[in-house]
Amino acid sequence: MKKYIVSFPHIGNYYIPIYNLFSNIFDSETTDILIPKKNSSQSLEIGSINSPDFVCTPFKYNMGNYIESLEQGANVLIQIGGGCRYGYYSEVQEQILKDMGYKFDYITLSDANGINIPKIYKKLKKLNPKITFGKFVSRFLLTINMINYLDQIEKYIRENIIYEVSSGVFKKIHKSFLNDMKNIKNRSDFKRFKKVYDNKIYTVKLDKNKEVLKIGIVGELYSLMEPFASFFIEEKLTKLNATLRRYTTVTYLLFEKGKYEKKILDIAHDYLDYTIGADGAESVAHTIELANDGYDGIIHLKPFGCTPEINAMPILQKVSRDYDIPIMYLTFDSQTSGEGIITRLEAFCDMLEMKKNNKNIRRSEAVWQNII
Repeated sequence: MKKYIVSFPHIGNYYIPIYNLFSNIFDSETTDILIPKKNSSQSLEIGSINSPDFVCTPFKYNMGNYIESLEQGANVLIQIGGGCRYGYYSEVQEQILKDMGYKFDYITLSDANGINIPKIYKKLKKLNPKITFGKFVSRFLLTINMINYLDQIEKYIRENIIYEVSSGVFKKIHKSFLNDMKNIKNRSDFKRFKKVYDNKIYTVKLDKNKEVLKIGIVGELYSLMEPFASFFIEEKLTKLNATLRRYTTVTYLLFEKGKYEKKILDIAHDYLDYTIGADGAESVAHTIELANDGYDGIIHLKPFGCTPEINAMPILQKVSRDYDIPIMYLTFDSQTSGEGIITRLEAFCDMLEMKKNNKNIRRSEAVWQNII
């Protein structure tokens, strides 16, 4: 009997709840779950060589993940799909990989209408005919809870790690958190896990009187959620004395984004009458919210060729002028230099410190444009 070896693209730490879901719904006697390698320069290089030049960088990362997994023996690839050109990835990636000679089954879990649990169940049941719909829903909801908690904890760390009294405490707890999350099998395990880490995370001593920079991060979802794709920008900004806020997470994309479309346009009504695709409108609205919340600066991230974020950039420049908030734009592709990114981040943070220390001096647009 053929044994299925299932793999999927890598993005941030979400591979853990995804692995957990597949491990709990597939029969271990007939199916192995192959966790994709973490993204690396090699992943991007392999993906770039075997992708169209004009396609966006996340596509190339996904291709690199798939090829590495196929070379390790994977024979079933799973893709989420949805959103902007990402919704067309599945068909194109499948065709390229099969033209390369790989033999595998390809399963796309979403379509133009988004996530549909009965449809997902029907597709995954092909790999495990024994699983009942009730058990699948139970495991699926557990995974959603895990993702939600992962986002919650990482948001808290992102915003507070700069304030920790003892350096390195959050990082140590987060590493343990990710390792223990892999072992969750049921709701009881999750309940105990949550209780343990609520106690660990939320009792870390903080010094909220510390003077820090407040920086918001907006832009394209993959660049925001996959640390390697943006050269671990959040970690670097923390070392530059910044507390960070970003809105985009899987929880936001699945359960909040759709509900807040009208709110997004209400916030950005002076700049937008309609959405501009993918996360473009959100980038504008969230920048306005962050400016109103007293943030010192914004960093806008996107992969090369991301049309919705390119459309957002001229609007963001106007928001920057109107709200007197500096915005730095970073674009990532296979040729981007990590050293260059660090240099720009350091210059941007120095600029924000100067502006913060001279509150009565309104920047001239020409000066900010020359720096960023």
